[in-house]
Amino acid sequence: MIKRRVAIIGAGATGLAAAYDLTCAGHSVDIYEGGAEVGGLAAGFRDDSWDWTLEKFYHHWFANDDAILGLIKELGASDKLLFPRPITSLWLDGRIYQMDSPNVVVANLRLPISLVAKIRYGLTGLYLRLFKNWLPMERHTAQNWLRRTMGREAYERLWRSLLIGKFGYSFDKVNMAWFWARVYKRTPRLGTFEGGFQAFLELLADRVREQGGVIHLGQPVECIKKEDGQFVVTVNGADSGYDAVLNTSSPQIMLRLVPDLPPDYATRLSALQGMGAVVVILALKHQLLTDNTYWLSLPADTPDKSQAEFPFLALVEHTNYMDRAHYGGDHLVYCGDYVAPDHDYFDISEDELVERFTAVLKRFNPDFSPDWIRKRWVYRTRYAQPIPLVNHSQALPDLRTPMDGLYLANMSQVYPWDRGTNYAVEMGRTVAGMIMTGFERG
Repeated sequence: MIKRRVAIIGAGATGLAAAYDLTCAGHSVDIYEGGAEVGGLAAGFRDDSWDWTLEKFYHHWFANDDAILGLIKELGASDKLLFPRPITSLWLDGRIYQMDSPNVVVANLRLPISLVAKIRYGLTGLYLRLFKNWLPMERHTAQNWLRRTMGREAYERLWRSLLIGKFGYSFDKVNMAWFWARVYKRTPRLGTFEGGFQAFLELLADRVREQGGVIHLGQPVECIKKEDGQFVVTVNGADSGYDAVLNTSSPQIMLRLVPDLPPDYATRLSALQGMGAVVVILALKHQLLTDNTYWLSLPADTPDKSQAEFPFLALVEHTNYMDRAHYGGDHLVYCGDYVAPDHDYFDISEDELVERFTAVLKRFNPDFSPDWIRKRWVYRTRYAQPIPLVNHSQALPDLRTPMDGLYLANMSQVYPWDRGTNYAVEMGRTVAGMIMTGFERG
């Protein structure tokens, strides 16, 4: 085997998984990461009083996430997997309705909708769990499909809020295949890694290093060009040559880094739309959701945050899922939202964002007081959630770009599945296989 040089842009789960397989096969890999740590959007942080890291943006795995679980098994770390069964709930009519009680049927019967709506809602959910051929669904918007099948009442009361909260003003344009995937894949048990996702990502990064890979942290790539059959990657003004390049960054960054992309491919990239994510994390002295709910979905009747009942989409009390003893006894709460990349949540100060989000917490616990907050953190990214429109599969750019040896693998391309580390790993390993096949063909 001829040893080839590969550059990977981004040390998230996709880049690390690709590097793992490429270095296993004996190839020379350089990973360039603009951030200070590996992990990308799945990276975590640790406060001085904590034993474990906490994800900057909330994450968990499903029990059927075979790609990530398989890789963890390969790394010999399956004993570090944790899969409790937390409580997920909806906020409706001023109260919490638990959706994941041991008896799901009973939980659904308690919902504040008519009996006919409950039956249609339940049957639709069952159909989506059993139906596997998703491709025809992408011809329809989720809104139209769900209104027809489960009826207007159940859709308007239960699912319209999810779409508005996730996709803002594009909520009525998202296709049904994406929604199907959300229901089809979900499991009541939700998983994490002992020590947090960052512990898993560091384990994977260490294995890549042991196999000869080099990870350059704090080294953003400035340009990628192809000259005389070789790729030239520019970092800090210095050029390095490679036989192949995998870019795991957003479509917008890809367009900036590779000015010579063929026009048709560049047009496809430009057409992809996405939402940003904003998270306020609070370390509280007391429990906020005293019914032990882990994930509370909040209603969103309008994409206009200034007119909405709540300023964010999800209230996630992490320590109702993982023991707070791992976090120095803190009660850890995420207030998370998806917003358009030009939303003012990205421009206002951290203090103002925290004030807006914490102003509603008394709704969930009348005893809440700002002096409960021991510490807070704010994380924001303008690229977090692709927007899958009708016939989205036909609009996606291929993992192989028209420039032979240049590959793109980012969240947009895990469709119809929702973005997450399981599909990032799966895609990274798929692209690594493509790269090696390309080498074999010469």
